[in-house]
Amino acid sequence: MRTVHKIKELRTILQNYRSQGKRIGLVPTMGNLHEGHISLVAKALEATDVVVTSIFVNPMQFGANEDLDSYPRTLKADQEKLEQAGNTLVFAPPVSEIYPNGLANQTQVVVPGVSEGHCGAGRPGHFEGVATVVTMLFNMVQPDIAVFGEKDFQQLAVIRKLTQDLMIPVEIIGAPTVRDEDGLAKSSRNGYLSEQERSKAAAIHQTLSDLAKQLEQPSIADLDTLSREACERLEAAGFRPEYVNIVNSLTLQPASIDDRELTVLAAAFLGTTRLIDNISVTR
Repeated sequence: MRTVHKIKELRTILQNYRSQGKRIGLVPTMGNLHEGHISLVAKALEATDVVVTSIFVNPMQFGANEDLDSYPRTLKADQEKLEQAGNTLVFAPPVSEIYPNGLANQTQVVVPGVSEGHCGAGRPGHFEGVATVVTMLFNMVQPDIAVFGEKDFQQLAVIRKLTQDLMIPVEIIGAPTVRDEDGLAKSSRNGYLSEQERSKAAAIHQTLSDLAKQLEQPSIADLDTLSREACERLEAAGFRPEYVNIVNSLTLQPASIDDRELTVLAAAFLGTTRLIDNISVTR
């Protein structure tokens, strides 16, 4: 496995693979890798010959009061995990390589509709940062496929739409959420939880799972009440809910009683740590 830090070197290596007829997969990450990230690499390996995992803590997708400076940078440990997983190439550029003219002068990609509301409402500019850097990575790597986790459900929807709207020839593959034994979704931010907070954290998944069982019943029609009750349950468990939204799985718009494919999206703070999760239901 090789690690490169410059776009020019990345393109030279990939052009060589491409000339050999190799299929190329991309797994974009911000590092601090866990089992969930490694599952994305495994998914990419199933469909391609060469897997590029990018490790880049993207400043454009962090808000003014978010954890950019404290976000863990663990390149050496990440490299070891990726090598064991069979990853081919790590692309770990410095910020100056991606934004040589600074963030203020950077062209941005805005994805209307699916980027609005939910996490987009609470984190202004976040999805513009995600969409911009992913579009840049697609241009740098020119992969055949790219794999993203379903845990970040809204992010996946944003990336699917930008790929379709900008006619980028990359197949987007969603990979199932990897969870701990108690159901908590694997996340780099789980490491911020205290021992006491971690003991409570799985309540977010249990709350969504119970809500999903209710939604499976065709007679259930008052979706707003279900969302409110889920927030109240999270509050009782020690969370500070940001939202629990029941949406149409495709559009991410508020679900109606006629929708058959639904997704419950949730974000809540436990202490100072923001956790997100989702679960999809067919009625």
